[in-house]
Amino acid sequence: LCPPGVLPLCCRPPAWDRAPRQPPGLPLAPCRSFSNNKIQVELDESSGVAMMKFKSPPVNSLSLDFLTEFSISLEKLENDRACRGVIITSAVPKIFSSGLDIMEMCGKSVEHYAEFWRAVQEMWLRLYGSSMVTVAAVNGSSPAGGCLIALSCDYRIMAENPKFSIGLNEAQLGIVAPFWFKDLFVNVVGHRTAECSLQLGSLYPAPEARRFGLVDELVPEEKLLEKAAAVMAQWLALPDHARQLTKSMMRKALLDRLVAHREEDIKNFISFISKESIQKSLRMYMEMLKKRKS
Repeated sequence: LCPPGVLPLCCRPPAWDRAPRQPPGLPLAPCRSFSNNKIQVELDESSGVAMMKFKSPPVNSLSLDFLTEFSISLEKLENDRACRGVIITSAVPKIFSSGLDIMEMCGKSVEHYAEFWRAVQEMWLRLYGSSMVTVAAVNGSSPAGGCLIALSCDYRIMAENPKFSIGLNEAQLGIVAPFWFKDLFVNVVGHRTAECSLQLGSLYPAPEARRFGLVDELVPEEKLLEKAAAVMAQWLALPDHARQLTKSMMRKALLDRLVAHREEDIKNFISFISKESIQKSLRMYMEMLKKRKS
């Protein structure tokens, strides 16, 4: 079973019949651009690689509009036979993405919460289930939903800066990471590390994140995109059909679990986020952020 508009990897047209292309290099020649308000996308048809940059200052919060544009951008690339891979990074200095927009979860209607959470699910199903090679070039801090985006990619490279941190820190905000966040985190870092990290809402500096596999590599910030392009070339050197089928085999169980429980997950989110104690927690967190800014 799949949600409307989302095809499992095994049902998507294979890309192995495409003509070979030159390995991607930098800078990527923007042969085609279809940027929108919050996402900048440039596709280099000669290499088959797209560069996707988040450009929603100040912190690339995952608002409903952002999530919608992100899913639309992924869908366009997925359906474009010229595209084989996408590098995801940020155009905002020092931040990859701050995660889910708290404003979308505070003081809104039940209908809004349902629409917002469905958009979060849709983004993840498209990204984690993509047949493209996905490389996260994490060039800034990446808490909560920003970490989820990085975790969902095939490969994660982070700028070697101890001031940049990454992790699923939902517990710090008084909220709980849903089961599919948890399942993905366990798959990447192992059960014990995930259990402690999720309970404590831990954020890890880049060097520590590398030590237990939350990110795959650390490189100097100025070489991040160069390294992402080199990794992409390595992955695209393999036949697409073999890689895609292997990816589907590895990821299908997690995708199917959310699809099977999607409506239940939305109801659970609405029930949880609507509680006055949770709303109070979120309001307090927003007040703390305002004081920091001032």
